[in-house]
Amino acid sequence: MVTEKWAVAALRVFLVVLFAVLVVFQTMSLPGGIAYNTSQNPHDANLRWPLTAIAVFLVLCVEVVLVATWKLLTLVKKDRIFTTASLRWVDVIVWAVAAVWLVFAGMLLFVGFNADDPGMPMLLFLVTVAITVFWLLMVVMRALLRQATALRSDMEAVI
Repeated sequence: MVTEKWAVAALRVFLVVLFAVLVVFQTMSLPGGIAYNTSQNPHDANLRWPLTAIAVFLVLCVEVVLVATWKLLTLVKKDRIFTTASLRWVDVIVWAVAAVWLVFAGMLLFVGFNADDPGMPMLLFLVTVAITVFWLLMVVMRALLRQATALRSDMEAVI
């Protein structure tokens, strides 16, 4: 069975790899791909900079979640996860996911009212629902963490 120590170490390795890949996508691949696509489709040229800004912002939100997760892993490693410091990092995750949700909801509305076929609106609806589920899960997990933190504080006061 995988122990907590090994799971935290492995997760940290994959967080670093994912963060590095996201930085490459954010700085090179996404802006370059959007520039190429808009140059190939001149009628979409006016969408180049808004799409680039949206893509970079969405990746930035994911990077914020990764940093917050790293900080939470540090608290787990130090056996300090049930403290108010962890609640702040969970709040960061909740707010970053909320920002992503707002962007996807806006894109869903924009595309939904302007689309010729239902494919893209349905895809955006699916992603928006998935983000909503993740956001609500984080809100519930935050409430559980708050309760566990309060219980631990009570137990430390008794001991």
